Amino acid sequence: MSAFMSISHNLKPSVLVSPSLHHSSSFPILLSSKQPFSLTHPLNLTRRIFLPSVSGIWDALTGANNNAREAVLAIRRGMSLFRQGDVSGSLVEFDKAIQLDPRQKAYLWQRGLSLYYLNRFEEGAEQFRFDVAQNPNDTEESIWCFLCEAQLYGVDEARKRFLEVGIDPRPVMREAYNLFKDGGDPEKLVAAFSGGRDSEYFYASLYAGLYYESQNDIDAAKVHIVAACQSSYGQRSDDYMAALSKVHCQCRNWVFN
Repeated sequence: MSAFMSISHNLKPSVLVSPSLHHSSSFPILLSSKQPFSLTHPLNLTRRIFLPSVSGIWDALTGANNNAREAVLAIRRGMSLFRQGDVSGSLVEFDKAIQLDPRQKAYLWQRGLSLYYLNRFEEGAEQFRFDVAQNPNDTEESIWCFLCEAQLYGVDEARKRFLEVGIDPRPVMREAYNLFKDGGDPEKLVAAFSGGRDSEYFYASLYAGLYYESQNDIDAAKVHIVAACQSSYGQRSDDYMAALSKVHCQCRNWVFN
């Protein structure tokens, strides 16, 4: 598989990126063939998009930096291991990617998720804060930083530290963001999207469950995260967060039919 195919395999929306952000060349890199985002507007990356640092992509495609190319491959291996439920193995690969190309650390939200499930909350929060510094419009990274810090400091202190970000184009994630930021009723989040698209129901259920977990209400957390996992969208293979719902159930030893 070519380096380009290796990278684009994990991409859903198209992202038209110019390496001039990190590189002297102005030749754009087309990461997939669907509608490109406009760089005149904030780029909001969802969990479905795998985007290493722009300079790392450029080096991987041109062969200018073998370490960068190997780092991209390590990230892909880490993502594959996480999907298989090998969280510890995924972290080894993500850390290897950073050793090979330190630029990757500021973009490795996948590593932050692995750290959360290994109960390494301080490192996880640090990772998500790095990521938000690079992409200040990422709702989910803000929420996951909160989840890590709620485990470290409690909900009230985590809310004081809450990372405010730009407006997410997805209504379900805007509502989830407000729930974590201001507090509220997770049941209202699920009810609001229970009759919507499969993806909206999945994300509402997942984040309602995660909110309950931050409140140490494990029974309610289980109800909603299992529902997300068992939903039609939760069975998809092309969304990293669908795999995460299964990993969550595995790590918590939640057995269901």
